[in-house]
Amino acid sequence: MKGKLKTVGLLSAGAIAGVLISLGLTAVAQREQRSPLPLDELRQFSEVFGAIKSHYVEPVEDRKLITGAIDGMLSNLDPHSAYLDAEAFKELQVGTQGEFGGLGIEVGSEDGFVKVISPIEDTPAARAGVKAGDLIIRIDDKPTKGLALNDAVKMMRGKPKTPITLTISRKGEAQPIVLKIVRDVIRVQSVRSRVLEPGIGYVRITQFQEHTVENLVKHLDSLAKQNALNSLVLDLRNDPGGLLHGAVGVSAAFLPPRTVVTTTDGRTADARRKYVASPEDYMRGSREDTLRNLPAAAKKVPMVVLVNAGSASASEIVAGALQDHKRATLIGTQTFGKGSVQSILPLSSTTAIKLTTARYYTPNGRSIQAKGITPDFVVEETPDGDLSTFRLREADLTRHLSNGKDDEVRSAIPKPTDPAQPPKERKPIEFGSPDDYQLRQALNHLKGQPVVVAKAKDESGAAAQGGAAKPASAGDAGK
Repeated sequence: MKGKLKTVGLLSAGAIAGVLISLGLTAVAQREQRSPLPLDELRQFSEVFGAIKSHYVEPVEDRKLITGAIDGMLSNLDPHSAYLDAEAFKELQVGTQGEFGGLGIEVGSEDGFVKVISPIEDTPAARAGVKAGDLIIRIDDKPTKGLALNDAVKMMRGKPKTPITLTISRKGEAQPIVLKIVRDVIRVQSVRSRVLEPGIGYVRITQFQEHTVENLVKHLDSLAKQNALNSLVLDLRNDPGGLLHGAVGVSAAFLPPRTVVTTTDGRTADARRKYVASPEDYMRGSREDTLRNLPAAAKKVPMVVLVNAGSASASEIVAGALQDHKRATLIGTQTFGKGSVQSILPLSSTTAIKLTTARYYTPNGRSIQAKGITPDFVVEETPDGDLSTFRLREADLTRHLSNGKDDEVRSAIPKPTDPAQPPKERKPIEFGSPDDYQLRQALNHLKGQPVVVAKAKDESGAAAQGGAAKPASAGDAGK
């Protein structure tokens, strides 16, 4: 029996090798000199493949087994590498354009469940009360334990006006929360702006998409025409990131030409490069420079950048660049800590793999991976602290990539002030509203008034010291 099994396995090895070659994986392998193929491991893989084909209770298609194996290889690397089948690949392309049908949730995987990274504001999920850190344990009647992340996303996407029920486990809640949500067309308006006070403009970026930079220019131009660009608040809170060239372009809007925005470092030559505030690094193709109509004041006015635990990836690139170059003052809480670059490597015209290929660094060489960016002034969501005692960050994700510089990165989840007390029920913060406490502190800084920083906590989580900090005057801020 064992001999027969080995024969079947060896016969299937050739088929598997052929499939791998047809998928174009050898092209990826040739980017650098590699050691010989692990023949013993490939033989074992082929034997498992042959055993399934011969003895599984039901017939299984070759394609299903191969794609499942590819998916497993990638999902076991880190939380952000993944196999993209035809539907997922198409959704990725559609998502960067800023419109799709669904709920409006940025999700990841944790211990076999689907975990909410951040709800996108003004979407069905956000309006229904979905919060960062929520664990989605059931989608309609299907448990999510062990469900592939791509499959979970497919289930949550769908035609507008169709209902879906999410069962959520939330830290601090004794019972699961059942939310009935109606899908909608998710049109993510990536840039919004308004006048806060005479001379003070407010720009919020919710996601870095294909047209974010050109939309930013339009909003800054509008603020300038309203004489509201003497100082500026750039709000990146709960912005989960997006396109790298969008982050470079947004940074370039506020930095001198040719200034370093970020550097990346990986194993291959094309993963090791420097991105600067220049059209060749934030433009695609040979189009006209997106920043050509940028108001001159954008590069000079005092700035505050607002960040929190939901600020990730591209948001952290912008925040880190403006902080390192002392172009802006950062106010808020520690960012998410996603300091890795994912490359899309097509396998065919309809499928691809999303593979983590590099870590990115701030201009001063800081690695953000699993650490995040510490604001210049740590200010929590309310005078009494954050609304939630649980904040999901990169360091809390299973199989997260190491920092690359520090051997150990501690979990960024703060301890509750009093574990015996249930979390207070407070109304969610509406970013940019008069009740936005962090924004009020940003205004204080721009006016040269004291910023009320968060109280320091000792190892038990109890408040120790804290209070008001006197920042630079508005004339010095951001210089």
